[in-house]
Amino acid sequence: MYVTPEQIAAANKAGVETLIGLAHTQFAALERLSALNFNVAKSAFEESVNYTKSLLGAKDAQELASLSATAAQPVLEKAIAYSRGVYDIATQTQTEMSKFAETQAGEFNKSMVGYLDKVSKNAPAGSDVAIAAVKSALAAANSAYDSFNRVAKQASELAETNFATATTVLKDVKKKAA
Repeated sequence: MYVTPEQIAAANKAGVETLIGLAHTQFAALERLSALNFNVAKSAFEESVNYTKSLLGAKDAQELASLSATAAQPVLEKAIAYSRGVYDIATQTQTEMSKFAETQAGEFNKSMVGYLDKVSKNAPAGSDVAIAAVKSALAAANSAYDSFNRVAKQASELAETNFATATTVLKDVKKKAA
């Protein structure tokens, strides 16, 4: 069984397309993260300018103290919102990368099993044990990959729960303060 130039060209083309797909996913995530950071920086700048103007316009110490007390409260909300935005981007990117990896793993498994079937037809007697061992190792790798995906999904769900809890606690604190 020989590898033809067409097979090599097809494999190279698939490899390049794979890398381009990964690059698109990473650049899209970077673009979303950059936009989030820009918007947060712009908002923080505008708010600090407004806060400075308010401080400069304070008429007495009591008004100054009141402005200082009210300025700290939205900072926690904004920090949680920013963390939530970063988390959403990371989760979306991780989901896209997982789908991509699953597709690649599926194609690899299919081609590997096909290759092993072709080899087993032309293999000398007694090589069935080696081919069965390779297939078994492939199945074990697939099982490990599935376990890793389940653990990653559980970690993602835990992070989601933590964000929901933090948001609830923040709302409760705001209600008590009001």
